[in-house]
Amino acid sequence: MSEEKQVGIVLVSHSGPVAEAVAELAKGLAAGGATAPVAAAGGTPSGGLGTSAELIAEAARKVDGGVGIAVLVDLGSAVLTVKAMLAEGDELPDGARLVDAPFVEGAVAALVTASAGGDLAAVEAAATEAYGYRKL
Repeated sequence: MSEEKQVGIVLVSHSGPVAEAVAELAKGLAAGGATAPVAAAGGTPSGGLGTSAELIAEAARKVDGGVGIAVLVDLGSAVLTVKAMLAEGDELPDGARLVDAPFVEGAVAALVTASAGGDLAAVEAAATEAYGYRKL
């Protein structure tokens, strides 16, 4: 793996198992080798459904390499939680950014791009472009 720092990816879901599964899927589809850092932040600390600022902050610290963090979320309150954390200013590392992207497809595109050395803007663009993926 390169000595260069890579953009980190945080996947926030209302469900711990969903966040973990999407992280594993993205890692598997990102060539199966070494990938940029990715962490799941799903559910509540007790394992229930919901979102947790504590788990999100912990995941962000794990993937922070100092060059940015793309945060992808699944649903409403996850968006609100991350927006509140960003507004607070001290709960997430500098360079953390909420990315408006589909959760699964965006996670894969973000991780592939980050693993290839893309900067935060490129990672965000790749994840956002996933809205255009057509299935028919």
